[in-house]
Amino acid sequence: MRAAQIDWIAGVEDRHWWFAARRSIVSALASRLAAGRRLSVLDIGCGTGGNSGALSAGHDVLGVDAAQAAVDAASARFPRARFARAASREETLEHVAGRDLVLMMDVLEHVEDDFEFLSQVLSRLRPGAHVLVTTPADPTLWSAHDEASCHWRRYEAPRLSAAWDGLPVEVRLFQALNWRLAPLVRGARALNRRLGRTSGGAGTDMDVPPAPVNALLQAVFAGEGMRLIHELDHERAPTRRGVSWIAVLRRLEGDCAERKRPDGLAADQHRPASVQQI
Repeated sequence: MRAAQIDWIAGVEDRHWWFAARRSIVSALASRLAAGRRLSVLDIGCGTGGNSGALSAGHDVLGVDAAQAAVDAASARFPRARFARAASREETLEHVAGRDLVLMMDVLEHVEDDFEFLSQVLSRLRPGAHVLVTTPADPTLWSAHDEASCHWRRYEAPRLSAAWDGLPVEVRLFQALNWRLAPLVRGARALNRRLGRTSGGAGTDMDVPPAPVNALLQAVFAGEGMRLIHELDHERAPTRRGVSWIAVLRRLEGDCAERKRPDGLAADQHRPASVQQI
């Protein structure tokens, strides 16, 4: 994230329907994975700390981010969690070993070689640990928001699952996220593209709508959480089209070789310029 986006998100993260609903879904999934235990959680690319803060009441949480401004904002807002700057991929990976749960919430789209990074994280986890991943979905939704957010890509389901195929993981959940509101988001993105504008501040789509609308959108999105909890371990391939993807991976026994992005993969939609890469 750029500095302007960090400031903007810090100001809206507590209230905006998308952040609030996603926090509730992540918290519910983490609670189910914990099964009454207190987990050691690493939140990679924690941003301004909303997800770390939400989990810190019941778990030991460390959030790491490459941007010092994000770490400072998160530390001030959520004192029960710990936050640290990880200025490089190597520094990020130093925090992985021994964790029960690693969050990568809208992180992989910021990484040029997502195959390599995901395999590096999994190679450092012990069997039984989990990784919870969300990413933006549907390349047709690409907009100025993605470019301002320094995304390399939005994911189709086969492109995302390819990042973990062949690694020692059990896929406990892989489904569309924010699918109920996807038609509205597609309409808004199409209109914004036609008019050449963004709908939020700092080049984002994160403007907070009027309170009744915000509350309705939050309730509709958060309502997907019960279905996702039900679908844990049901081995259903994703069938819906959402704005995002969500996956829960459990590390299995066996060596996890680090690997590079394979040759012949389609080019990414965007190449961010002058961006710190994980």
